[in-house]
Amino acid sequence: MKNILCFGDSNTFGSNPHDGTRWPYDIRWTGRLQMLLGHEYRVIEEGLGGRTAAAADPHVPYRRGLDVIEMLLETHKPLDLITIMLGTNDAKACFAGSARTIAWGCLKIIETIQRWSMWSGNSPEILLISPIRIGKGAENSAFGTYDETSVARSEAFAEEYRTIAKLKGVHFFDAAAVASPGPDLLHMDADSHKALAEALAKEIRSII
Repeated sequence: MKNILCFGDSNTFGSNPHDGTRWPYDIRWTGRLQMLLGHEYRVIEEGLGGRTAAAADPHVPYRRGLDVIEMLLETHKPLDLITIMLGTNDAKACFAGSARTIAWGCLKIIETIQRWSMWSGNSPEILLISPIRIGKGAENSAFGTYDETSVARSEAFAEEYRTIAKLKGVHFFDAAAVASPGPDLLHMDADSHKALAEALAKEIRSII
């Protein structure tokens, strides 16, 4: 059995843009991915609302991905593949980081995984996924933590993440190529979860 750790934020957790609840297992992309890949694979969901790649939010603890990735590697090993889809929360107005800075936060996570691989005896493949774009008008959303610069940063994610993936020798996929935010301008609707799962199933079968 091939073990896949899906490391991400609320879009990996499966937040519903219509009412803030969690999409059921058979709707969210991780659950759909499991069903598409079948019993030869095990998809491990590790999504958390508000999780960042590297930005530290003093008001919301335990959200910095860089701080917890090594613990999760130990928790779930052995692993064959790790998907990383983070950056949307790093684009909040309060952090004021550029798309390149956010991508480099993901680079630090990749480097942590690669260092861990050298001494752990487990060397999983890594698939870096640039997140969906933040919807225009997010500065007026109920979340109140994004502005027009957040939208612009998210529009530059794919180019910056692709560069990081090439630099570190890992796989890359652009989620925005197949998925988009729902009515809250941040979280995927059911159709986007389906489209992302189908696209990633093809990518993953080609990797492992």
